[in-house]
Amino acid sequence: MEKIILNELNVRSIDRNRKDINTWRNALSAAESMHHPNRTRLYDLYEDILLDGHLTGVVAKKINAVLNKEIYFEKGGKKVHKLDGLIASMAFREVIKTILETLLWGLSGLEFVPGTELICNSIPRKHIKPESRVIAYEQNGQEGIHYADLRNVWVMETPGDMGLLLRCAPYCLYKRSGLADWAQFIELFGQPVRVIKYDSYDEQTKEELRKVLEDSGSSLSMMIPRQADFEIKDGKQANSDGGLQLSFIKALNEEISVTVLGNTETTNSSRSAGYAQSKIHQEQQYEITKADIAYTTAMLNTPAFMRILQSYGYEVAGGRFVFAKDTDIEYLHKRMTIDKGLAGIVGIPDSYWYDTYGIPQA
Repeated sequence: MEKIILNELNVRSIDRNRKDINTWRNALSAAESMHHPNRTRLYDLYEDILLDGHLTGVVAKKINAVLNKEIYFEKGGKKVHKLDGLIASMAFREVIKTILETLLWGLSGLEFVPGTELICNSIPRKHIKPESRVIAYEQNGQEGIHYADLRNVWVMETPGDMGLLLRCAPYCLYKRSGLADWAQFIELFGQPVRVIKYDSYDEQTKEELRKVLEDSGSSLSMMIPRQADFEIKDGKQANSDGGLQLSFIKALNEEISVTVLGNTETTNSSRSAGYAQSKIHQEQQYEITKADIAYTTAMLNTPAFMRILQSYGYEVAGGRFVFAKDTDIEYLHKRMTIDKGLAGIVGIPDSYWYDTYGIPQA
């Protein structure tokens, strides 16, 4: 195992300054620069939008859909129970979580601590420079440690991919502005407006009325001369209950759900949604989850991770990690009817029955 490199990095605080759609465009341009690509501002933006409650919920749903699946290690088609303790550990769950977060961020890195027990630390993404395969000392710098040959560092990425959060960012930023507009609408029109008129020449009455308004609460109030022509254009005839802002925010939430989960009905229910529509959306999300499981399995079985496990003394040569198949009784019942009919026409190998119906081999 190699030395710990996290202690050599100068980690900066997250930029929490106000961000808008121009921030997103500028950050994307910096990340896609041909000569000096830098994802620092983009990843600061990702950290900021993850404060959004709806985005946090759908991201957790995507990750937990895989984390909650049963996983085991096998050799020659048989389970290896010696690795059950490793698979049940928090460190191994953190590895799976980081793999799935790579789909969101486009990039992840883990540093494994030397020892007899699997321990890993997340490498700050802003310091990973995939173009030069360097972990930079400074988040905006290029000088650092080349990680390609480090045996205790595992960087996961798809070249050029900025992750699903790139597509979610505009919706979260627009939603934040929409919520601010809605809050302002409530502040202005959520309580009655008090209008007091006075004779313009009567200064004593004007001062007495001003004191009455100040002492009678914080509701919006106005004082105008009786001779003035005054009219409030409040827009309430077309948006009397704030429905415009509500529908805008709902539309943005639906876009976020579709981007992360591939559907809306498993997270938000609409008035027009029925059983059939919900079932279709559930099947769509199941397909997304199957793809996430396949991605996670492929990453766990890469030579890089296998070498790391071997460095901790785990005997993983010739084996692989496998997720247990889900048992959908309704689907299997229909499948069994078809398979029984086919069995009388063509020969079906025994392995098909074991794999399709999740039956462990003796």
